[in-house]
Amino acid sequence: MDCRDTQKLLDAYGDGELDLVSTLAIERHLQECPVCTQIRQNHHALHAALKEPSLYFKAPSHLQKRVHGTAREVIPDVPRYHYVGWRGASVAAASACVALLLWVLISLPARPAAEELLAQEVVSGHIRSLMANHLTDVPSSDQHTVKPWFDGKLDFSPTVKDLSQQGFSLNGGRLDYIGNRPVAALVYQRRQHSINVFVWPATQAPTTNGKASERQGYNVIRWSNAGMTYWAVSDLNLAELQQFVQLLQEQT
Repeated sequence: MDCRDTQKLLDAYGDGELDLVSTLAIERHLQECPVCTQIRQNHHALHAALKEPSLYFKAPSHLQKRVHGTAREVIPDVPRYHYVGWRGASVAAASACVALLLWVLISLPARPAAEELLAQEVVSGHIRSLMANHLTDVPSSDQHTVKPWFDGKLDFSPTVKDLSQQGFSLNGGRLDYIGNRPVAALVYQRRQHSINVFVWPATQAPTTNGKASERQGYNVIRWSNAGMTYWAVSDLNLAELQQFVQLLQEQT
């Protein structure tokens, strides 16, 4: 089984929907292919992130009371032994369906936006690189070593900058998988804090300044420039991470 076949079946494999032969074939392939293994880990991290309680909307008590009150109004109590013709029964049934549909829609989880899902993937990629001790595929502080390493591995060439004079040393780079595509991950160091910078071609042309947020205890800054999208993630304090991003923006 090659990479293309494996990647098509990864979702079904993760849900336990494949037969034994296909499952064993995928597991053998994952043992030998780091790219598909990385994709599988990203799928697993995304599924775990989607189970976060913060993504679900619980209707406030006053809204629940309004729904119950509306349901009682549209479905009046029918006295016992009272004859209800087929027309009245159909109206009551339709009203019940409307009330039930309204209740289901209120109870459904709020669907996270595309940018929120990307942010979760980016943070998961950062955490995974720290847990697996796999920060770099090409460990080097030389930008002229890191940048050529990506040639032939990606369909774009990331800009790699040396910011050691400004206190942010380049540690190297690696391949990652974000937003259903391979991306470049550039790794910098500020004292004991690792900084992951994920880079891939932008889908929107306009340049955007850094948009900062905090997720799972990590600071995240997103921006785009010169046709590329950038996400910087670190446990470094926000002020210094913003300084780092500003330095990158000035040189890209």
